[in-house]
Amino acid sequence: MAMIAQTPDILGERQSGQDVRTQNVVACQAVANIVKSSLGPVGLDKMLVDDIGDVTITNDGATILKMLEVEHPAAKVLVELAELQDREVGDGTTSVVIVAAELLKRANDLVRNKIHPTSIISGYRLAMREACKYVDEKLAVKVEKLGKDSLVNCAKTSMSSKLIGTDSDFFANLVVDAVQAIKTTNARGEVKYPIKGINILKAHGKSARDSYLLNGYALNTGRAAQGMPSRVAPARIACLDFNLQKTKMQLGIQVLVSDPRELEKIRQRESDITKERIEKLLKAGANVVLTSKGIDDMALKVTTFADMEGEETFDSSFLGQADEVLEERIADDDVILVKGTKNTSAVSLILRGANDFMLDEMDRSLHDALSIVKRTLESNLVVAGGGAVEAALSVYLENLATTLGSREQLAIAEFAESLLIIPKVLSVNAAKDATDLVAKLRAYHHAAQTKADKQHLSSMGLDLSKGSIRNNLEAGVIEPSMSKVKIIQFATEAAITILRIDDMIKLFKDEQEGED
Repeated sequence: MAMIAQTPDILGERQSGQDVRTQNVVACQAVANIVKSSLGPVGLDKMLVDDIGDVTITNDGATILKMLEVEHPAAKVLVELAELQDREVGDGTTSVVIVAAELLKRANDLVRNKIHPTSIISGYRLAMREACKYVDEKLAVKVEKLGKDSLVNCAKTSMSSKLIGTDSDFFANLVVDAVQAIKTTNARGEVKYPIKGINILKAHGKSARDSYLLNGYALNTGRAAQGMPSRVAPARIACLDFNLQKTKMQLGIQVLVSDPRELEKIRQRESDITKERIEKLLKAGANVVLTSKGIDDMALKVTTFADMEGEETFDSSFLGQADEVLEERIADDDVILVKGTKNTSAVSLILRGANDFMLDEMDRSLHDALSIVKRTLESNLVVAGGGAVEAALSVYLENLATTLGSREQLAIAEFAESLLIIPKVLSVNAAKDATDLVAKLRAYHHAAQTKADKQHLSSMGLDLSKGSIRNNLEAGVIEPSMSKVKIIQFATEAAITILRIDDMIKLFKDEQEGED
């Protein structure tokens, strides 16, 4: 029953106990139901129109949830959860929300059956640890066994649910080449793949298959003046963050001039300071200057200067080097390309497509795929996709639950049951018989875990185009194991966070304050 607290000091309403829990679970289910139909290779897209009429068409869980204006505090936890998954792994945002909502729903049923939330929470925690351990020890496969194909397959699996899924062969190779091009080794000798080194440039026109990988960094801007050379090679690049316009006095500085003839000198000096700066750049050997601020017309025309010694210095060691810098026209825009960079490797993916909605969605899809390939390369472990891991964990945890004589047993059994939501939703979205497929899948995994000669069945997953079960490792439907582990960890933590709440106090604004 909802109680309204009207004590003299607190103005607000307070709901406690089962009411709050049910309300939170319903809110989370609502959020999960929005993204549910976008999971899997035949998932559908969502069209979101914001308050000023901007349209976004996407399949990416994190993007959908970010665009929704979620009011309910518990549902906000799920939105943050999707963002966290997006930051940590880059893909799997929809799965993590669906699993978390399912865990919550089942936990709520247990609480209704008089099982204390604390027992459920400790059961969930235990199940989470066991599940992650099982993925690492039994299900994960080293990438070395699978070679470059495995990277392409990971990228294809990530893209399968996206708009570019039909061209996944083409884009997967682009993505793998791009990630391998930015390989760097840090001071500790670890090999890293900084995704930020891949610049994605969207240009409409042509078809999606005309997208290409460019070895160099593309800047979506043209030259500052037409008189400049459109190609410089070899390039020595200065990156600046100050104005190359006439130097102005700082705000708050006043100059009182008594003699009007002095004004001209001040103007002259303002121009000279900029001249000196440019002179220093040229002296250091720069032949390409990139600045984030403005450039004065006067500065554009500057070619040589009288030699003046100022106190500002610019050392040639500050300059970046590249084989060439040139301006090209892509679609309707002028683009400056920096090719063959010396110190850090940078590549650009030039995306082509029919319209902006399509390009934005391609950008999001490629971001997911790039992140997945990066994770695969850095962790070197992959697992079979298509519900294989979830089914295996479900069978394993169910057996584990029966060996425990403690209260956690029921919670672990429910946790096991919750994981099956992924293969179920995958089959439903593919218009296949979910009950039948999930039952077959579980039978395979049960055999894999109980019979010594059937261990190879542990990578059996769904084939959603045929509506059957197949070995997804061999079929090339694979994901980095880290993605699965993080999904389980994050979903459990989010479910626990919401499950712990049993009281909600909503304060009203004090209306008298304004009058005072």
